[in-house]
Formats: sequence, structure tokens, C-alpha cells
Amino acid sequence: MTGQARGCTEPPPDQPLPDIALQAVAAGFAQPVHITSAPDGGTRLFVVEQDGVIRIVENGKVLPVPFLDIRDKVASGGEQGLLSVAFHPRYDQNGYFFVNYTARTSLFDAMIGKAFGGRTALRTVVSRFTRSAPVTADASSETVVLTIDQPFANHNGGQLAFGPDGYLYIGMGDGGAANDPLGHGQNRATLLGAILRIDVDREQPPHRYAIPPDNPFVNVADARGEVWAYGLRNPWRFSFDRQTGLLYAADVGQDTVEEIDIVRKGRNYGWRIMEGDVCTPGFADTCDTAGLETPLFTYRHPEGFSVTGGFVYRGNAIPGLCGAYLFGDYVTKRIWALRVKDDSVVTHRELLISDENISSFGEDEDGELYVVSHQAGRIMKIVSGKSPVEDGK
Repeated sequence: MTGQARGCTEPPPDQPLPDIALQAVAAGFAQPVHITSAPDGGTRLFVVEQDGVIRIVENGKVLPVPFLDIRDKVASGGEQGLLSVAFHPRYDQNGYFFVNYTARTSLFDAMIGKAFGGRTALRTVVSRFTRSAPVTADASSETVVLTIDQPFANHNGGQLAFGPDGYLYIGMGDGGAANDPLGHGQNRATLLGAILRIDVDREQPPHRYAIPPDNPFVNVADARGEVWAYGLRNPWRFSFDRQTGLLYAADVGQDTVEEIDIVRKGRNYGWRIMEGDVCTPGFADTCDTAGLETPLFTYRHPEGFSVTGGFVYRGNAIPGLCGAYLFGDYVTKRIWALRVKDDSVVTHRELLISDENISSFGEDEDGELYVVSHQAGRIMKIVSGKSPVEDGK
């Protein structure tokens, strides 16, 4: 989501990052994977369940009727499912919102996929739906905007977010398996292994969207115009800093390195040549790094095994976090913060080892942040913890 710049004042870069705690907000969800709010001036939180349901939390309570239920359309399990929701910047007026899910396939398609080297006939679907009432959507209002074939069952990406420019950004993994066997990461002619940028307010037939004319590979031979940046393995979660507009993405690593990137127009983020800041182990002992972007931050296994991207904190409840980027790890349940200046990390610190398998972070209209606990099925709010302690990080 996007929001108006808030008034928190960033502390000096050398000020220690404060501790945090997690405060229970709501529970009882079935494998939640995403949380966000709608740009309508309200306080509702929208929680995406992996099997195909979006639920609303209002005033601390989960509403009994789902906002959207498309379980009949969604292939769920593993890394598949209904993976995110993004509300149109003018949602208050037009009622439009967009979802990203993996589609069920026919038995025939599944058999064909299995016959070709074990590949699936899976598809990523980006669709638009319409609100029918303040707390319910019309499940029959689906307009399919974009479909992308997935050659394997994993690395589906799944993030949708509107940028400050009003365009829809879509995170796509490399298509799955190990070591990107089909070479999607370095292939600009595919929509996989990339972050895409499209205009959902216009159509350029045969597409149900338009390609912004300032996208980096418009009219470039052997490249898709939808691609905004490439060389990504599985950018499961990314977000925009609502104050600066910078796009922060967490790219899930393979066997060695997890990485955070600031993603910019037309840049190559290295996969599969590199995993994070090293030549991809087991694939290339040495590699040519010319033209590849260096990650903003990396960490090694076993400190963590699957990075979950978060947000730059722009709320007012924890002044010491203003301007810091928070992120976590699904496996080791850690939450860290980075303070960044001129594309370099000034300071970083582990804030908390939680009890949660963190599938996502979320941001409300006030800039406060939330944690989605995938296995426990609960939503937690990030609040101030005890006084900060210097730990040398």
C-alpha cells in the first residue's frame, strides 16, 4: 500500500535502535500470509489466508464474514496460495483491489505438466475485484489482469503493491527448483525472476493493462516491457518507504545467503550468477559481477534461512525506530532493523527473537507495523519494548 508521508523525525544515525515487543491483535487465522490496510481513511486491517480467503480485523475483532472467499480458484500449499492483496490508490472511490494467487489447473493440464520433467501446470494470476460493501467484496467481479505460467511449484513470489507513482508492482520468483535451471533470473524476456510494473488504469490490447512508457525495457529487443528490475530469486515481500518512495525488497536465498535490496529501475540483482553477495555456491565458484547490483544487506545461514521483507517504520509510537527498515526470518523467527544513509547501512541490530514464523509484515494507515504469524495463525503489532541495550552490532 501507499500512504501519505508522516511526521516522525528520524533520530541521529548513531543513536541505538530501540528494543521492540509484539502485542497480540487477533488470532484464529488459517495460515495467514499477508496483512495490509485500505487507503480509505479507516482502521480496518485485511488479513490474507493462504487457502484463498481475506478476512477483516476491525476494532480488534475478526469479522465473521470474509471480505473475499475465492478458495474455489486457488491452488494452495507449500509456497502456493492466495499470496497478497493491494488496494487501488483510489479504492475509496472505485472499490478496486488486486490479488495475487496461484491457480488451480485441470487434471489434463496437470498430467501434461507431469509428463514434462515433473514441471507443474501452475499459473500465477493477478486479478482485480470490486468491493460490494464496506466489509465485503463481490467474488464474482473478478477481472483477470495478468497470468504467468509457473514451471515448478515453488518460488512464486506473490507480492503486490502500488508505488507512489500509482502503478502496480508485482514480485515474481524465478519459477522454482534449485539454481534457476531455466535461467529466468538473467532473462529479461521472461516475467519470472523480476519485479514487474504495470498500469492497471489503462489497457493496451491484448493486455488488460498498459506498460508505463518509462519502464526500462520498453521497445528493447529480447526483453519484456513489464520488467522493472530483474536478477531475483524469490522476492517474497517488498515495500515502499512511504516518505522517500524507495522500494525495499527481501530476496529469499538458496543455501547460503539471505539479502535485502533497494530496487531501482532497470537494475540487475544478480541471481543466479550470485546468491546475495557471493558467487552462487555449487553453481559458479567464480563469477563476473560486472553490472550486478550489490545487496544493501546480507546475512548467512544459520543466522536465518528465509528472509521476510518488512517496512521502513514511519509511525509515531516508537520514535527511535523512525526511518529504520524492519525485517525478519521465517525459520529462526528473528526481527532486525537497519538504519540506512546514502544506500549504505549505518547501523543494524537484532531487535527480537520472536515466537512467530513470520510470513509477512504489514503497515496500517498510521505507519504502525504488524507481524503475521503463519503457523500460529495470529497477528501481532510491533510496540515499544524495554530500553535499548548496546550490543555491538
